[in-house]
Amino acid sequence: MKNNLKTTVLLAGIGGLMILIGSMFGRGGAILGLGIGLVFVGGSYWFSDKLAIRAARAVEVTEAQMPQYHAIVRDLCARADMPMPRLYVSPDPQPNAFATGRNPSHAAVCVNQGILDILSLDELRGVLAHEISHVGNRDILISSVAAAVAMGITFMARMAMWGAMFTGGGGRDRDDNGGGILGLLAMAILAPIAAMMLQMALSRSREYEADRRGAQLLGDGESLARALEKLDRGTRLVPGRVDPAHATAYIANPLAGQRIQFKNLWSTHPPMEDRIARLRGGEWRQRLG
Repeated sequence: MKNNLKTTVLLAGIGGLMILIGSMFGRGGAILGLGIGLVFVGGSYWFSDKLAIRAARAVEVTEAQMPQYHAIVRDLCARADMPMPRLYVSPDPQPNAFATGRNPSHAAVCVNQGILDILSLDELRGVLAHEISHVGNRDILISSVAAAVAMGITFMARMAMWGAMFTGGGGRDRDDNGGGILGLLAMAILAPIAAMMLQMALSRSREYEADRRGAQLLGDGESLARALEKLDRGTRLVPGRVDPAHATAYIANPLAGQRIQFKNLWSTHPPMEDRIARLRGGEWRQRLG
């Protein structure tokens, strides 16, 4: 219920923001913004998983192609009493993974080729337990919708910026054009920042919880801890080909290798060393049940 409420707020938020940005162009712009908002809201709910898979350039793999991958996920789903998700592999060489979909019955798990190259089977099991926990917690819808929200906000912000440049504030009196242009430009700059902060707030707590539940599924936090150590190094060394709007869906921050000032402040994921310490410190046992 809590996650459903978060999703509803996100969906309502994008609709409202589209109307707000559109209203900068007058009444006609507000109606256009409402229409675009409805398209993004509906699309983010029904097609968020397809968008994420397509963005990752992932392909679905059968049990005949990757029997161990299927066997691990099937075992984890049986332990969690969940339906089997569709399984994908992305050609991305960065070691990483994500889950997506609107509910456990319409879920997908994707691993990058890079993760298959560096993890042992035990470590891969830890990563997949984390992703299955996201599915069980229904985090994947929130993550997918948040990504769609961020993309939609960025799209509308760019429209506002181009509108300021070419229409002079659209629909306003000539004497008020300066204020209209400034308002549009401010919206174009601040809206994507607001979307990014929204994603960060949602992502950090979800990662801790998925780590905890993943360790519970395995009865051990060490395999996931070892995997996170390797993923932390790998994501710093191998650049990620990921749209920033989708970064929160991954188990490790795919943008970790980029040089960003105030990195911890703007990170979409909690500090990896903290996640590893919690797993090895046995916090998942203390909250078991």
